[in-house]
Amino acid sequence: MDKEQEEIQFLGFFGIYKESFNIVPAWRNIFSQISLALIFPLSFIYLAHIQISHYLFSNILQNEHILARIPRGTPTYNNISDILSSEWTTFVLFKIGYLIFFLILALLSTSAVVYTIACIYTAKDIAFKKVMSVVPKVWKRLVATFIWNFVILFGYNIVAILVFVIFIALLPAGVIAVLIFIIFSMVYLVGFVYISVIWHLASVISVLEESYGLNAMIKSQDLIKGKVGISMVIFVIHNICFFGIQSAFEWFVVLGNGGGFVFRIGVGFVCLALLSLLILFGLIIQTIIYFICKSFHHENIDKSSLADHLEVYLGEYVPLKSKDVQLEHLDV
Repeated sequence: MDKEQEEIQFLGFFGIYKESFNIVPAWRNIFSQISLALIFPLSFIYLAHIQISHYLFSNILQNEHILARIPRGTPTYNNISDILSSEWTTFVLFKIGYLIFFLILALLSTSAVVYTIACIYTAKDIAFKKVMSVVPKVWKRLVATFIWNFVILFGYNIVAILVFVIFIALLPAGVIAVLIFIIFSMVYLVGFVYISVIWHLASVISVLEESYGLNAMIKSQDLIKGKVGISMVIFVIHNICFFGIQSAFEWFVVLGNGGGFVFRIGVGFVCLALLSLLILFGLIIQTIIYFICKSFHHENIDKSSLADHLEVYLGEYVPLKSKDVQLEHLDV
């Protein structure tokens, strides 16, 4: 990272993307290795799950359609009913297995990229072997932060549903009800994006500082102040690109529109490459925003202290303590 700590706070929307685009070519080897080992498999699992889920669910819908036309109690009905139960079990188990593997790879990828960016920031020598030795020890902290994010989002959704049900029960149908529903939906989406942005920053904090779990979420909420707007815009743009790639994969590969088998394979590889790049740059930008927020709040990070805590001593990961991260608080 070329910017000094005092200057990085002034990076705007385009500056953040430019900084991330400058980092990858300069450290092509290490990011290529991380991508091949973690991010590429993560992207492959995500896209493969879309294809497999479509296949399994299509069979379920087809058998349910057939079952609806057969009289109850007949041998054929019982046979198809048993097949349906088996298919639903397979579908649910597949989804659970996918979510577990996806979560593990996502957290490992986050650990690897955040640790690598921190090494670049401290001008330390980076080796892929070192990164991979640290990652398994760091990702457990990310799991705790993820669980708290899940709990917070779950509670947020429960409250949103209750408020929505109350509005539906009290308001008569009409134009006013529609307007309130639109406003409610917009407020809900803003809140959802805000919580997601806090979680992303908390993930970086969980790797680079001693805080993790709920403490990291609380610290992230304080740290993001002043940079909420730009962080939310970047999050929304990133997710628009993500769903664009997903939609293209579903339309051309899963549904087979636009060409034959070779065309579908080609589009599949393009979507896989684009998704891998999107995830990589998303994690890099996520870490850059952390340093921007630190600079914005005039919390200078002592590079030597950060470098010391990024080392692996006797196979143990040593998290960065808050006093080292906020070693110098500058007054403007």
